[in-house]
Amino acid sequence: MARKKTMKALTSDALLDRVKALGKVSKEAKARDCGYVTTTKTGQSRVNIMKFQNALLDAMGMELDGRGSGEGRMGRKPSYRIRVQSNGNLLVGTAYTSQMELQPGDEFEIIIGRKHIKLVPIVAEADV
Repeated sequence: MARKKTMKALTSDALLDRVKALGKVSKEAKARDCGYVTTTKTGQSRVNIMKFQNALLDAMGMELDGRGSGEGRMGRKPSYRIRVQSNGNLLVGTAYTSQMELQPGDEFEIIIGRKHIKLVPIVAEADV
């Protein structure tokens, strides 16, 4: 049984040019024509619309998921709430220290209020 040759999916400018050339056809037809088709285990072909649309967005330079240029790590967003640990410590996470541009060795004065704790940076005499 001869296998049908599969076309490599188009990306970037080639994808945009092909979609423009296709004009007013359905998105399924555009995805199929641009190579976004997979073959299932049973031999049926399936159009991968989601992969096609994501490639189209990438080709247009749109970033919907906030990944940016890939610099840095995507961790949890700071909630601005912390809990006392079982040993009684309060842990200020890296999300907060990097947002404040803190460096190892920076010192703070702890001011305890009725319902809050403030960390006030201690400015060294040489920095003033």
